[in-house]
Amino acid sequence: MSEIAKIKLGQNGPLVSELGLGCMRMSSIWGGPTPDEAESIATIHQALDNGINFLNTGDFYGAGHNEMLIGKAIKGRRNDAFISVKFGAIFHNGQWIGMDLRPVAIKNFVNYSLTRLGIDTIDLYQPSRMDGSVPIEDIIGTIAGLVEEGKVRHIGVSEITAEQLRTANSIYPISALEIGYSLSDRQIEKDVLPAADELGIAVVAFANTAEGLLTGDLQAPLPAQDYRNHFSRFQGDNLIHNLTKVEVLKQMAKSKGCTPTQLSIAWVKNQGNNIMPLVSMSRRSRLPENIAAMKITFTPEEMNILNTTFARGAIKGGTYLQR
Repeated sequence: MSEIAKIKLGQNGPLVSELGLGCMRMSSIWGGPTPDEAESIATIHQALDNGINFLNTGDFYGAGHNEMLIGKAIKGRRNDAFISVKFGAIFHNGQWIGMDLRPVAIKNFVNYSLTRLGIDTIDLYQPSRMDGSVPIEDIIGTIAGLVEEGKVRHIGVSEITAEQLRTANSIYPISALEIGYSLSDRQIEKDVLPAADELGIAVVAFANTAEGLLTGDLQAPLPAQDYRNHFSRFQGDNLIHNLTKVEVLKQMAKSKGCTPTQLSIAWVKNQGNNIMPLVSMSRRSRLPENIAAMKITFTPEEMNILNTTFARGAIKGGTYLQR
């Protein structure tokens, strides 16, 4: 594998890898089993060896397990890693129960994260979303105070609107916006992406394969126990319709000698120089294909085919990414 290229995180931000490593799936998700920890740590090490320094986590991933795992992985390699942490979501017994964005809670959360990660400063700190329970001024102002204290280097935001993004950036320079983006989820193109571009804010784009829809591996109907059955996008005629769109992606991937997943990641990367695909991995075997995806280019005709096939509204039904 060749070392990954770098992009600037925001107007005056640091250089980070153009591909981010999402670490969420290295911990138990929704009460499921915890992946093999040794393999997860080896995956982080191999990512760092190949220049993927952007490691994304949340203090609520596995109730702190994810941060402790990353802490083990980066021990002795702190300078190789750029640590992005989300906070604010509250879970109990594997169930989401709400948000806590009060200033006193943020000051508490950051100390626990620093301890679990075994570091002195978090590189990028961000609320996982904003639910209106606390004024944006109080949230961003509190994190700005943590920057002054030396506990945080840069401020990010996640899953917010263009208006909220502008407000947050007016309080303190925002380096990155983490948000769902894929061929199947293009709502942010209307106003969020233009706002980020105008403000010079990098976009950390997760869910590039839209919960697996764009991998080309799904068949209708899904197994009864599959969690995606809860989303209308994966139900009945919606799924059948959506998989016909994916056939176009599969055919193009075959002609280009890559996989639909690689093509989906490459499409996200090619939407702008300020956009970083954030790909969740828990196995080293995934790294070569995802790194290779960053080298894929498109002809104008290929891009037109994809943008036409997957125009906004072309995919029926929704997921939690709908906004």
